[in-house]
Amino acid sequence: MFKRMKETYRLAILCILVLISALFLFPPELPADEGMWPLSELPRLKLQEKGLRLDPALIYDPARQSLLYAVVEVGATGSFISPDGLIITNHHVAFGSVVAASTPEKDYLKNGFLARTRAEEIPAASRTARITESFRDVSAEVLGAVKRNMSYADRTRAIEQQIKKIIARAEKENPGKRAEVAEMFPGKTYWLFLYTVLRDIRLVYVPPLAIGNFGGEDDNWMWPRHTGDFTLMRAYVAPDGKPAEYSEKNVPYKPRTYLKVNPYGAREGDFVFLLGYPGRTYRHLPASYIAYEQNVRMPAVADWYEWQIKLMEEMGKTSREIALKHDARIKGLANTMKNYRGKLAGLRRLNYLAQKRQEEAALQEFIQADPGRRAAYGQVLAGLEKIYGDLGLEYPRVFVLDNLRRSVILFQNALTVLEAAIERQKPDLERNAAYMDRNFNQTRQRLALSLRTSFYLPTDRAIFKELLAKALALPEAQKIEGLQKLVTSGGSLEAVVDNLFNTTRMHDPEFVRSLWDKKPDEIKQLADPLLQLALALYPEYKKMEETNRTRKGQLDELQAKLVDVRQEFLGKQFIPDANSTLRLTYGRVEGYEPRDAIYYRPFTTVQGILEKTTGQEPYNTPPALLQLISQKNFGRFINPDLDTIPVCLLYSTDTTGGNSGSPIIDADGHLVGVNFDRAWEATINDFTWSHKFSRSIGVDIRFILWILKEFAGAGHLLEEIGLK
Repeated sequence: MFKRMKETYRLAILCILVLISALFLFPPELPADEGMWPLSELPRLKLQEKGLRLDPALIYDPARQSLLYAVVEVGATGSFISPDGLIITNHHVAFGSVVAASTPEKDYLKNGFLARTRAEEIPAASRTARITESFRDVSAEVLGAVKRNMSYADRTRAIEQQIKKIIARAEKENPGKRAEVAEMFPGKTYWLFLYTVLRDIRLVYVPPLAIGNFGGEDDNWMWPRHTGDFTLMRAYVAPDGKPAEYSEKNVPYKPRTYLKVNPYGAREGDFVFLLGYPGRTYRHLPASYIAYEQNVRMPAVADWYEWQIKLMEEMGKTSREIALKHDARIKGLANTMKNYRGKLAGLRRLNYLAQKRQEEAALQEFIQADPGRRAAYGQVLAGLEKIYGDLGLEYPRVFVLDNLRRSVILFQNALTVLEAAIERQKPDLERNAAYMDRNFNQTRQRLALSLRTSFYLPTDRAIFKELLAKALALPEAQKIEGLQKLVTSGGSLEAVVDNLFNTTRMHDPEFVRSLWDKKPDEIKQLADPLLQLALALYPEYKKMEETNRTRKGQLDELQAKLVDVRQEFLGKQFIPDANSTLRLTYGRVEGYEPRDAIYYRPFTTVQGILEKTTGQEPYNTPPALLQLISQKNFGRFINPDLDTIPVCLLYSTDTTGGNSGSPIIDADGHLVGVNFDRAWEATINDFTWSHKFSRSIGVDIRFILWILKEFAGAGHLLEEIGLK
């Protein structure tokens, strides 16, 4: 009896220590691991007790004109701000579309763009706007496809097939809608989302790069910020109101609801909330995953992206035409690279891996203390440790194969064409997603766009050469046979690369178009060297695909159990990690202390633009803007607490990638800013959140309106959004 009491007491102390640790990292004002809320969970939040003045039902209620319908996915997030389909999002979200529309003669990226009439609005290449219409739990139906004694790979395959069937049925029952099934908790819960997808999106206003990207990568992920990171687009539909591809006959989309703009903005201490499509967070994953990310994957990716950035910047020095082909790629690579550097610094600063291991040691003791728990969960953490350990050991080889198809445009095209030929021979529901009928046009368009806007042969060649060198340096057990044979048969590394890139036709758009309808045997007969390399490496990619299916089956089972036992251990219910589905997060406009004796105020002002301006990129403010600032003609867009125009603001919401462009909404449901970044200390948000250091960054609505009125001369757009 005494021994059992002692054991119970010891476990209670362990639980208390873990909870104290959690409270230290995650104060109770905003639950740290529950900051990105699915809209189905909103009643639990009691937002009016937190400061919301709006009726919470107006955020999401299918029977009412909810704010939900004003928020769209446009690559990240955007929101409707007028009855005529005007969308506001970030400059960096629309960046690729601006690059695609630009030429050295009409450099909209550098100089900006303004359509003074609807007729002048230009297509935003490859851009769509996706509106969430409904969602429901389909977990039982998805998991019903799993049978006892299935292999892990077959389990994953069965779930994939079941999801495709659910999607196909939903789209048949809802003509014109797009269906997606999102995995909420891996191996546990799945939700079916229905979307309206608008396919004719046009650029309306783009600030010059010196405003929309002021500070460039120097300021990225940093505070204080003075970046006017916003862009305006418009959604169009066919005259009958249905989504349609671009046509001059199309008309502006009439959103079910749109956000009203508050021209007076927010003040320090105000309650705010964001709606958006946050990408991925990893807060429910184990310490072994953190170790893999911290010690293996993120450092390798950050270094690789940095290498590519330097290469592309050097290539772009010779002409603006070449630089334009690299600008969007550099922007994306640099954003991820600096984000990873910040995450790595944050993980080490918090000693987060050690904290996770400490929690899991207490969790394992909790499991071992009860025979039932021991039987159900005893091997969960050890199983996860084994999987992530194996991933780390295999990563150098996987890195080469993954980046061949991600970083080398011509090889990516060759492999995609080959896969299409093979996959398109199968029944539609058995194909990989990119080659299903519902996605195939988009796959072809993506390749055509990359050739037109991003491809530069010397860059592709240099990246391939570097990856080939990495492949040749792999340990003997990890050698990639197809690449080894390439060098063995082709002579020197330089000669092999020359042969591949001097003789391939994969850069010819007409040649690529001719391949889409070919059968696999016809592809094999072609002498193109990159197609032949794709054929040689295709078995490697299929083997990786099957290994990944097996691992996913294992991870789904183990991670589902981990969530269950952690909820029991901590005595609370979790919400799922972010997964690009619509979420809400809330907080207040407030500063923070990044280091001892340093306090960051929650607003920056136009004075900071003057202080940072050097005349050289990335601080080369347009002279017209400098003149406007010096004239101090701020009008009603002034912040009365600061007696000047605010540029950016800080707030304690919980955000991650995908929240770029999310509307910052005040307590009355009005737009007061546009989210675009996090502070350096908050790059770790994907893994953990803390009120002490997690701050999001947005561009203040008053700066946006002032730029539109005084700098751009776009008074017609202010009138459209209800301001005169």
